[in-house]
Amino acid sequence: MQSPSVGPDPRTRPIAVFDSGVGGLTVLHELLVRLPREDFLYLGDTARFPYGERSRAELERFAAEIAEELLRRRAKLLVVACNSATSAAMPSLVARMRQTTLGIDVLGVVTPEALQAVAATRSGRIGLLATPTTVASGAYERAIAAVDPHVTLHAVACPTLASIIQDGRQFDERAVATVRAACEPLHVAGVDTVILGCTHYPLIGHMLQRMLGPDVTLVTSGAALARQVEHALGTRNLSRTGDHEQGDYRFLCTGDVDAFRELGTRFLQMPMTAVEHVQLEAVEAVA
Repeated sequence: MQSPSVGPDPRTRPIAVFDSGVGGLTVLHELLVRLPREDFLYLGDTARFPYGERSRAELERFAAEIAEELLRRRAKLLVVACNSATSAAMPSLVARMRQTTLGIDVLGVVTPEALQAVAATRSGRIGLLATPTTVASGAYERAIAAVDPHVTLHAVACPTLASIIQDGRQFDERAVATVRAACEPLHVAGVDTVILGCTHYPLIGHMLQRMLGPDVTLVTSGAALARQVEHALGTRNLSRTGDHEQGDYRFLCTGDVDAFRELGTRFLQMPMTAVEHVQLEAVEAVA
């Protein structure tokens, strides 16, 4: 178990964000906007993308390996910007981080979206579009029931949608057919709010809104999660202050660096800095 070395001021350490690929850059975008003074370190596990049909055991191990790498780079907070990893590996990852010297906080995308969706729904019928792993985990059902047990969740698994979007084909005929098929059961269920349960999906938000109708509220994780990160930093006295007006952001990926940079610019909607290739070390997840 690695622990970050304690420097002269822990507030100067970066916030670490990870995802299976580049989808989590939609979350990083919101973090950069809301917390401009902070430094960020983003890791995309593109060599093992997609996570959407991985087993819980695999995702717990992947998350543990990524967390160890980010701790070695002195992260002060860990953001899991991947719905599949959050849904499957969060308890194991939280337990692992509690064993570190500094007790690093871990925040994921499920709870902020659940809170938003319950607040937004008028009918009590909420839809979820997500990967098979996320749907099968039941994480959103549990999160929503904890807020309001009278709300009903209608979940639709989308096995190929994240890959279509990451490949840059989100507006071709296959993508349109995939999105239309996913939206149909939500129409039948009469939902008035839909959670986009994958960080890739905001890139097709306009297409989803057109197919679901203008009266359906789409819920994404970025802005709400950024507020939660801001609160966590303030509570732990880890917010970067002083004359540091604009932080840095850096990128790591486990796959092809050039492909990550090309795709990442589209997802981040900001300039991409250098991307470093990283080889993750095998570790065991915490039971």
